[in-house]
Parts: sequence; C-alpha cells; structure tokens
Amino acid sequence: MSEHAILLTEARGGIGTITLNRPERKNALSPELLLLIHQRLSEWAASDDVRCLVITGGSGKAFSSGYDIAAIPTEMTPELAELMKTSNPLEFAMNTVAGYPYPTIAMLNGYAFGAGLNMAMCCDMRIAVEDVRVGMPPARLGLVYHPEGLRQFIEVTGMARCREIFFTGRTYQGREALEMGLVDRLVPEGELVSVTYGHAAEIAQNAPLSLKGTKRIMAMFQERTRLTEEQMREAEKLIGEAFNSDDLKEGQVAFFEKRKPRFTGK
Repeated sequence: MSEHAILLTEARGGIGTITLNRPERKNALSPELLLLIHQRLSEWAASDDVRCLVITGGSGKAFSSGYDIAAIPTEMTPELAELMKTSNPLEFAMNTVAGYPYPTIAMLNGYAFGAGLNMAMCCDMRIAVEDVRVGMPPARLGLVYHPEGLRQFIEVTGMARCREIFFTGRTYQGREALEMGLVDRLVPEGELVSVTYGHAAEIAQNAPLSLKGTKRIMAMFQERTRLTEEQMREAEKLIGEAFNSDDLKEGQVAFFEKRKPRFTGK
C-alpha cells in the first residue's frame, strides 16, 4: 500500500497488521480511517487466513490521539461513501474490532486517548511501551461517553476502576496504566515489536476452531451486560443533553486555549 495511505495493512503467516498512518494528526481517528478499518477487518474476518490481529500506531509517539471530529472524508470508494450515510463510523469500527472472530492485540507504541484508547480496549490484549500515556477525557470536555464504549471499558477494567478513569479524566502513565488494567504488559520500546509479534505468532499457530470457538463463547458472556432498548433510549437522551450544553462549548474552548474549563452544569 502507498506510504501516503492513512491505513497500512499486511497479512503474513496467519498474522494481520493494521497500522494507523496519520502521523501529522497524531493518528487521530477520522471517519474515513474508521471506515477503512471496518472494511479491511470485515474482509479478513470472512476467511481464516488472519488468525491473530495486531493494531498499532506505527513507529511514532502516538498510537492514537482520539476521534478527529473535524476530519472530512476524501477520496472514498462508493462503498465507504454509502456507509457514511447510514452509520456512525466510530461505533462501526469499534464493533468490528471487538467482534473480530480471532484474537486481537493492541500494540501501543505511544500515547492513546479518548477513542484511540477505546479502540485498544476493544482488543483482547494490550502490549505497551514502558512510558505509555493513556486517558479518557470526556468529563473534562463536557461529554457523556456512549454506552457501548463504557461497556467495553467495564469489561476490561471492572466497574470500580472504570468509574475512576471516567470520573477523573486523568492521564495514566506506565505502571499506573498497568495497575488500572488499561494495559496488560509493559515492555521497553526496543522490544515492543518482538514481544508483540512473538505473542501473535504463538496465538496464530494454534487451532483455528479452538481460537474462534473460545472467543465466541467469551463474547456470549459479554452480551449479558448490554443495555435494554429502554435503557439505550435513556442513555441517548443523556448524551444529547450533554452534547447540546453550554458546558460542551466551554470544554472545547478551554481545551484549545489550554486552560481549565469553567463548567456551570448547563
């Protein structure tokens, strides 16, 4: 794939790699990038060729800085353009990563915030550099995070830690991130690739039916934690109220002005 492509992909030896490739935007997740992730993983999921998936931000300091709200999709295929009309690209991509039929590993080469961290949490395992920095800032911006994303964090960290992560909006670095359950293993930067692909190779050589079957049964347990339709409607109302609030505008302005926001609860 061209070096200018925003998503780089490779499949070899049963291991598939997708690399977020927007270094100028700190690998922010644009709608176009998210739909490309969905498209590629859907293609791989249709076969048994990729039995372990690795997601990474490449060799830079960012895994992903989060969702790029300002990005405008360009040069999309007709298929991607059609998906944009009817789907939320962020939710679409997260569900595709979480639902990939074989084991997945997030190789955190650098910091991950917001939706970038959420994508890592959708993976089965997270291997990170020793000085990794991660965090979820919705409370600092005046946002209510979507229910499916919260559920994905709760499944990995547990309810108590998830409360701290979202209520404080704090950034966790290195050992703190490990203790909070946001990463599973910390390794020196020079060993990140070898350790991650060592894990991936060990997984990919195992029996495909065992890998797929075990992951599917685990997903059955997770499905019990989903909200009912009535609860989803209530959640969407809460999200809408926050999205239309003065606090959201203040949170955005404060972020760009690099100051503490002055929230009023309105």
